[in-house]
Amino acid sequence: MNMLEVFVSSLEEFQPDLVVLSGLHMMEGQSKELQRKRLLEVVTSISDIPTGIPVHLELASMTNRELMRSIVHQQVFPAVTSLGLNEQELLFLSQAASGPHSSLSSWNGVPDVGMVSDILFWILKEHGRSKSRASDLTRIHFHTLVYHILATVDGHWANQLAAVAAGARVAGTQACATETIDASRVSLRAPREFVTSHSEAGSRIVIDPSKPVAEWHREGVSFHFTPVLVCKDPVRTVGLGDAISAEGLFYSEVRPHY
Repeated sequence: MNMLEVFVSSLEEFQPDLVVLSGLHMMEGQSKELQRKRLLEVVTSISDIPTGIPVHLELASMTNRELMRSIVHQQVFPAVTSLGLNEQELLFLSQAASGPHSSLSSWNGVPDVGMVSDILFWILKEHGRSKSRASDLTRIHFHTLVYHILATVDGHWANQLAAVAAGARVAGTQACATETIDASRVSLRAPREFVTSHSEAGSRIVIDPSKPVAEWHREGVSFHFTPVLVCKDPVRTVGLGDAISAEGLFYSEVRPHY
């Protein structure tokens, strides 16, 4: 946080294609007053980032509902272009901000695809860019052990199929510490079929092994789902979420009129 101002002022000269931020969860030990002050500083710093540079925020596990609520409502979400999170962070976010399926206390095994899809849709509809809302948020990369979903507001991103597939591939290679996917060391544990929503009449999707990335659309939001080839005996798990989000961003194409 102390370095954020210096970092942002150096961007004019460095001219990056993308800025990635993380670490907001580390404020959990601070007082409410300090958290509020720091979040306002974050928003101010992000708004100082030169226009046209997308900003990705990687969330991390939290237990403080009020801090999560502040991150959602205190203009942090509208200030960033893209979010990365896992199933714990997604459900906690919905519980903290009274979103869909927030009465669920925890996931029962593999997170239900339709429920995940409902929460992602709600985040983008409530806090994402629209004709009536001046928000920059147009992309969410969700990852859980057995599948990933990339949700994007239409018209702002391209190459989502490659991006979500690349994230799933790196999950398998990094966990197994191999250069490429070794079929003997991974297993497929994703649901073979699922419904795309529980809040409305979702469609039923059956995964085609020859084209494993499934795609569906809902009111101006596109969803790309991919199964993950899960490493049976993982060697490296630290930083796996970061690697997934980074790989997905690397293959993502921001539309120029962003």
